[in-house]
Amino acid sequence: MTFYHTPVLLNEVLSFIPKKAHCIIDFTLGGANHADAMLAKCDGACLFGIDRDIAAIKAGKKRLESYGNRTELIHGAISTAINELKTKETQADFILADLGVSSNQLQQVERGFSFRRNGPLDMRMNTDDKESAADVVNRYDELELGRIIGKFGEERFSRQIAKNIIRQRQIKSFSTTHELAECVLKSIPKKYQFGKIHPATRTFQAIRIQVNKEIYEVEILLNNALDLLTSNGRLAIISFHSLEDRPVKQRFKQWEDPCTCPKDLPVCVCGKKPLVKILTRKAIKAGPEEMKSNIRSRSARLRIVEKI
Repeated sequence: MTFYHTPVLLNEVLSFIPKKAHCIIDFTLGGANHADAMLAKCDGACLFGIDRDIAAIKAGKKRLESYGNRTELIHGAISTAINELKTKETQADFILADLGVSSNQLQQVERGFSFRRNGPLDMRMNTDDKESAADVVNRYDELELGRIIGKFGEERFSRQIAKNIIRQRQIKSFSTTHELAECVLKSIPKKYQFGKIHPATRTFQAIRIQVNKEIYEVEILLNNALDLLTSNGRLAIISFHSLEDRPVKQRFKQWEDPCTCPKDLPVCVCGKKPLVKILTRKAIKAGPEEMKSNIRSRSARLRIVEKI
């Protein structure tokens, strides 16, 4: 199957790439749309493209083949790729991470990411990973399920959903997306079932995040990104929900103002100097035209810093 992914905020990302960028890291290759555009803009630059989905790597290899040895693709999670890049002593002028699930993954029924069409309860970005969504739903205890749905889905009815999952799986194990979606729907009071999003959205997000350790991967990225950047290099991160955007925003502020001195001191005595300059005081959002053509762009938030 052809790997298709609609890139978000593409023009905005391109506008922040340093004019003379020699090395680019794309930590979320997807359909290689961002990567293709970045290579086209930066004549002679090399690019490391990373993705945990082998389908994305195969599609990226085909799409970027005209760039020859300017590209190197790595199959693996962000955490795995960072170790490899550090071993190579890689220093990039621009790093991009377009977080979250891709359009292609959502549209493939057999991947089990979406409740809109019935498919196997999978949700693994890397199909080589052992734990699937079915494993989480059928094996975790009620307390842990409630914690995951509450924390990663920010779902107010997480406890009731967890309780009903346990009750239903005692009769029959969950195996499809519709089975889980129906269970979630029954767990939410009628008056809360008609909001802007489907009642199962938050639970599916939570389980997907747990399966793919997405928040952990974001933390690993933030812990290591500056080490991979050249002086004046830039880090761009696109997030789609507060669980991703919040730590990015907080870390960027911490990097720009690392001083730990009490606020009432007239001068800094801790000696900690700013590590970055924030280039986006407010997160960049998609414009009306992009939101109309790509519904997923409505929740996209782009933040960028420049290493000092």
